[in-house]
Order: sequence, then C-alpha cells, then structure tokens
Amino acid sequence: MVSYIDANEQASNGLLERLVNINSGTHNLEGVGAVAEIMQAQLSDLGFKVQWIPMEQVQRAGVLVAEHPCPEPGKCGKRMLLIGHMDTVFEKTSPFQTYSVQGNIGTGPGVNDMKGGLVDMLFALKAMQAAGVLKQAEITIVLSGDEEAHGEPTGTSRRDMIEAAKRSDIALEFEGTPRMEGIFYGSVSRRSSITWHLDTTGETGHSSGIFSVRMGFGAIYELTRILDAFRMQLPEGNLTFNVGMIVGGTSVHVDEAGNNGTATGKDNVVAPVAYASGDIRTISNQQTARAEKKMQDIVAHHLPKTTATITFGEGYPAMAPTAQSRALLGILNQANASLGFKAMPELDPMKRGAGDISFVADIIPGLAGIGATGEGAHAPGETIDLSAQPINTKRDALLMYRLSRIDQKADLVKIARN
Repeated sequence: MVSYIDANEQASNGLLERLVNINSGTHNLEGVGAVAEIMQAQLSDLGFKVQWIPMEQVQRAGVLVAEHPCPEPGKCGKRMLLIGHMDTVFEKTSPFQTYSVQGNIGTGPGVNDMKGGLVDMLFALKAMQAAGVLKQAEITIVLSGDEEAHGEPTGTSRRDMIEAAKRSDIALEFEGTPRMEGIFYGSVSRRSSITWHLDTTGETGHSSGIFSVRMGFGAIYELTRILDAFRMQLPEGNLTFNVGMIVGGTSVHVDEAGNNGTATGKDNVVAPVAYASGDIRTISNQQTARAEKKMQDIVAHHLPKTTATITFGEGYPAMAPTAQSRALLGILNQANASLGFKAMPELDPMKRGAGDISFVADIIPGLAGIGATGEGAHAPGETIDLSAQPINTKRDALLMYRLSRIDQKADLVKIARN
C-alpha cells in the first residue's frame, strides 16, 4: 500500500487539481453534480456499487452513496462508513476559482475543505485494491453535496448517511487533518452548530415616555436585556454563543436567508421591534439541550410592556468524545507507529467546527478529520500541503486495512490497549 501511494503521488495531485477547478459551491447544483460524476467513476472502478440520490426536495444537488459489500458477510471485520462532502463555501460569484501550485503548497477553493480529503480517500482505497486487501473490506461511502449549508429538513438531507450508519460499526470522516507546530492531531469530537433567532416587541410612541408604566421599555431594551443575560448566565466549558446580527427600530426586515437585515427608526421614537441572531456550539447534545433551556428561561422574563420569543434552527448536532472513539484514535496511532510517523494527540474540540459525522455520532464511534492538511479553509487563498498528502493517505489506508481485520464484535478499547 505504501509503495502504491508513493508511486501514484503525481496522479493523486492531478486528480486534486481536476476536482478543485470545478466550482462546486453548495448552491451550484450542476457543479456539485460534476464532482459527483468524477467520484462515481473512480469508485465504480474500485468495485463499489454507486448510487446518486437527488435532493431537489431540500433544494440541494444530491448525495452519492457507494457500497462495497463483504464477499463473506460477517468475515470482513469492522463495517466502515466513510464520510465526506463534495461542495465548498465558494459559490460561482466568488473571485476565488482556480487551482495553482507553488512548491509543495496548492491553493484553490475547497482544496483543503475537502477535495484533498476526497483524494486521500480514493487513493487509500486504490492502495488497498493494489495490495489485494480491499476485497475483504466492507465499506459504505456517503458523500453529501451540501455539508457547508445543509438542506432542511435534515431528516431528508441526512437520511442516507444515518441509514448507512445503522449498517456500520465505525465512521471515518475525511475532513481536514489538523496540524499545529508540525504535529498532526486526531479528532474524536466535534462541537455542534445551532443557530438561534430572537424577536422582541414593545410599545411605541414618543421617547419621553420610555420606562413609564404606559410605555414600558421598548423592544431594543428587551433585546439587550436578554443578550446581556446570555453573556452573564450561560458560560460553561466547551460552550460558545455568538451574536452575529442585531437590528431594531420602528420597522425591521430580515431576508429569508437571515444574512441581511435593515431597520428604520428615529431618535425620539421608542422602538417597537428588534431582532438578533447568532449561534451556539456545544460538546454534546445534552449540553445543547441545557443551553437552549437556559436561553428560553432568560427570554421568558420580559421587561414591562415587552414580549420576546426565541427559536432554534436544526443546525449540526454535537459529536461528543467517547471511549470507543478514543480507542479508534489509539488504533490510528498504532498504524502511525508502524509507518514511522509520530503519534497524533487528541485535538481540542474548541479548535474545529461542526461537520457531517455528528449526524451519526450517537449511532457509531468515529474519527472526525483524517483527510488533507492545509490552512485557511473557508477563505480566499485556502491551501493544502501537498507533501502531507502521502502521509495522510498512508495512515488512512493502513487504518482501514487494520479495521477490516478486527472482528466485527471486538471491543475497540481492548484492541487499542493491545
């Protein structure tokens, strides 16, 4: 497997360039479909049964599902679910569109998040095939076309991923492999990303009446009361809560996407309406429920003559760290040792965002991020370290090979200890 990866580094980089030069912003449905066509052809050549599932009902391109069944059911070790996405944050309107290389650094839209990870996945599987061991592995691959802005309801857009998890033992997500100060890190958890929307109302009239029994406090004071209470009462470990936008006044308009807001008002008029939005990020779904309950309780205690309501979006659930996922990192580090690579410490979940693997984290253990290594994801100038591609691909291939040799019913924690 190692020899195959070394011999095919140029082919790997060539495929990466081809993928990156296709704009596949989440809302560019044709572009996402074009990436899916390449991935479908590559996976079909590896013996996978590939299905493209359109997602018009959630206004997204679709999902690619590829299945490599075990020729002898129950005798191919751990059943693996490989997770990735084909879309990027860079839409057709972005000025950042093309791939370029300088030395070992490749630059391009989605090169690290996560087209480099797609290439790592493919070439790890190709290496397994070249070594004659892929045939004894049971693998399902689910590639979403909308990870950067998932379609709603998630019961539809993540249906196929969740169903695949129910038929699997382990999830491996090929998002970026973090590296800090030369050290690669393994991820066993990802925080959630849940949006919230806050609307307040109040009486309106001449500003001389503000705080009076008749007029009350107005919508903007009610809004600021709530936000300041969030700041004072919500803090706890691994929880962050952000306010992204505030508008308030005599009238307020927020667009359907929730990204643009306008307001009208006068200095001497008490504002009758106000709006704020933001997100919360948590380490577990239990922490999410706890934070949402606190926020709802804060909102419910209105200032005189005001009202307030808060709603929460579907967002991304949390992937909490577990003993089984930490054991998977231990098995990955066994592979690292065999390859002569340094052990990968566990990444602080505060150092990365949400991801698709969280939708299956309550079903099976997993590793969140064993793909490419680079810098500047989600920003023009995003890069990938091409010299790290063979490293990440080798550890992925060896990890999957070893998982395919572990009995389906074996306890990962015991395996990791050995």
